[in-house]
Amino acid sequence: MKKLINRPEDVVREALEGVAAAHPDLVRVTYDPAVIVRADAPVQGKVGIVSGGGSGHEPMHGAFVGMGMLDAACPGEVFTSPTPDQMLAATQAVDGGAGVLHIVKNYTGDILNFEMAAELAGAEGIPVEAVVTNDDVAVQDSLYTAGRRGVGVTVLAEKITGAAAEEGRDLATVAELCRRVNANGRSMGMALTSCIVPAAGVPTFELADDEMEIGIGIHGEPGRERLKVEPAHDVVRRLAEPILEDLPFSSGDDVLAFVNGMGGTPDLELYIVYNELRKLLDAGGVRIARNLVGSYITSLEMAGCSITLLKLDDELTRLWDAPVKTAGLRWGA
Repeated sequence: MKKLINRPEDVVREALEGVAAAHPDLVRVTYDPAVIVRADAPVQGKVGIVSGGGSGHEPMHGAFVGMGMLDAACPGEVFTSPTPDQMLAATQAVDGGAGVLHIVKNYTGDILNFEMAAELAGAEGIPVEAVVTNDDVAVQDSLYTAGRRGVGVTVLAEKITGAAAEEGRDLATVAELCRRVNANGRSMGMALTSCIVPAAGVPTFELADDEMEIGIGIHGEPGRERLKVEPAHDVVRRLAEPILEDLPFSSGDDVLAFVNGMGGTPDLELYIVYNELRKLLDAGGVRIARNLVGSYITSLEMAGCSITLLKLDDELTRLWDAPVKTAGLRWGA
């Protein structure tokens, strides 16, 4: 194992210190419990938006804290759910009197701990709504979930609901918008290599040099099938066709196409994937109205990618285009 770290047990704390040092204009960081909070939070009269999960998926979620996106993020240990006290502290920190939305990926630990935090916040008089993302079409149940995993749509939901909250929408409206994004988005990923959790020091799973895993989860969970490595156009077909069939997407639809790198894939390859996706969608009459290409939900240094398609309407498109200023995503601000 080769990693740019000091001691495995200090990885998350030292990374958070780096975030605080790099982005004091955007965020403030607490360490006990560990929470990344928007620098000007709480914003009075605005719905606060909180998400979180295990570390190792950067820039999700901490780098999406800022104007137009999240108000706070809870970073757990690597691939480990944050604790209820982190989630409660984040909820308290962003409560501006309009309530707080929790965006929760469908992983069992995340759901249980966010539910507990919501109950504790409610006892303090803070209204909380929670929306669970479950957009992964690869498998129904997995090592960490009951039902589908929450993956790429989570980033899109954080951006779109963040824009709605900035406009002053109320909690019920922002939560329903989040549910709409989740209902209209689908994702699927693949891996060419495993990742290595710092505390473990060995690959999470084994793939032969000529193998790939289709339908992988962001923690290295098994996917649909293990195959010999194929050219990019075949890989894109294996990922995109189940997505298109699941919603389903239809000719004439406008979509946001999100091609995500898993941490070890260069942008050169991600743009090849995007181009193959564009050709496949064009052939089916599905128009890419907006796109996002890059590594936004990673699995440490795993080589691979995921594809997310979100069916757009005028409102979702406008909210996606709205200004955002975070460490990991910014435009128009």
